[in-house]
Amino acid sequence: MKLGIRRWFIEYFSLTDYKQSNSEIIAAITSGTQFKGTNLWILVCAILIASLGLNMNSTAVIIGAMLISPLMGPIMGIGLGIGIGDGSLVRSSAKNLFVATLFSLLASAIYFWISPINDARSELLARTQPTIYDVMIAFFGGFAGIIATGSKSKGNILPGVAIATALMPPLCTAGYGLATLQWKFLYGALYLFSINAVYIGLATWLGTKLLRLPQAHGKDDEDSKADKKKRMAWTIVLLVLFIIPSLVTTTGIIRRNMLDARVSSYISGEFKSLENVHLVSYEYIQTDSTSTIQVNLLGTPVDAHQIDVLKARMGKYGLADDIGLKVVQGGLENPDVDAAELSGTIVTNVVQYYNETIEKLRKENDSLRAVIKSMAVPTK
Repeated sequence: MKLGIRRWFIEYFSLTDYKQSNSEIIAAITSGTQFKGTNLWILVCAILIASLGLNMNSTAVIIGAMLISPLMGPIMGIGLGIGIGDGSLVRSSAKNLFVATLFSLLASAIYFWISPINDARSELLARTQPTIYDVMIAFFGGFAGIIATGSKSKGNILPGVAIATALMPPLCTAGYGLATLQWKFLYGALYLFSINAVYIGLATWLGTKLLRLPQAHGKDDEDSKADKKKRMAWTIVLLVLFIIPSLVTTTGIIRRNMLDARVSSYISGEFKSLENVHLVSYEYIQTDSTSTIQVNLLGTPVDAHQIDVLKARMGKYGLADDIGLKVVQGGLENPDVDAAELSGTIVTNVVQYYNETIEKLRKENDSLRAVIKSMAVPTK
C-alpha cells in the first residue's frame, strides 16, 4: 500500500519528464542577471509606470509595471549561484541587483520629486508594513519561478510570479519616501523589498536542489565543506533576522483584527437592538495613551444611565475595562441640531461616497480587463 502511494506521488510530482537540460536552465537564469542596455531601460520604464500607478492609486497600472519588470533575474541568479556553488555568479548577480536597486530608487525619487501629487495613497501605505504573509508570498512565488524556468513549457507562470512577488512597488514607495523625506516609507518599503529578494533567492536555491542541478566546480575538499557549513549558518541567521520584524508586524495586525471583531460584535449586540435609535456609524479610536469607541446615533436620546450600562457590558465581549465609550447623539454632541436634517445630510453623503467608490472600481475593473486581454495568447 505504502509503495503504491509513493509511486503515485512520484508519477504526479516528478519533474523529470518536463525538465529542460541543466545547461539550458542555468543559461536561462544567468542571461537574466545582466542590467545593461535593454534590461536597464526596461527597468527604468517599469519603475516610472509603477510610480505613476502608485501616484494614481491604480492597481491595474502597478500590475502592468510588474509584468514588464526584469528585477527577478539577478535575485534568481544569486539563488542559483549559491545552489550550484558558483561564486562568480553570486557576485555578478549581487552587483547587478545593487545597480538595479540604485537606478530604481533614483528614477522613482526623481518622479515623485517633480510630481505635483504627494499624498500617501492606500497603494503606497500598503508597501510600508511587511508581514509574514509577504514572506510566504515571496518564497512560494520564487519557488514557482525556478520550477517554471526549469520547465520545457513555461506558459504564463513567470508573468504571474512577477505580479505575485511584487518587487517593483516597494522600490517605488522607497523612492517616494526619499523624495518627500518621509523615512518610514523609505525604511518600510526597503525592508519589504529585502524580504522579497531574500526569500525568492532562498526558494531559487531550494529549487536548484529539487531540479538536481550540478555543482559548478568539481569535488569539494574539506576546506570548502567547512566553508559551506559556515555559509549555511550565516544564511540561517540572515533568514531569521529578516523574518522577526515581519512576525512582530503580523502579530500586531492579528491582534488589531481580533479587537475590531470584538468591537463589531459589541456594537451589533448592544446598540443595534436599542429601540427608536438608529446607529449611524462607530469607530475605534486609539492614541498613545487612550482607547475609545465612538458611537454616532440618531433618534431617541440615550440617557446617561443607559450609557453607563452599555459601558459596563464591554467586558462581556472581551473588551478591556480601560477602553472608553463616547456616544454622540444628534451630531457632534449638539442638541440643537435637527435629527431629521442631519439624517438627510448623512444619507446624501453616504450615497455620494458609494457612487464614487463604484465608479472607481468600475474603472479599475476595465483597466484590469485590458491588462488581462493584452496577456491572452491567441488561439490557432
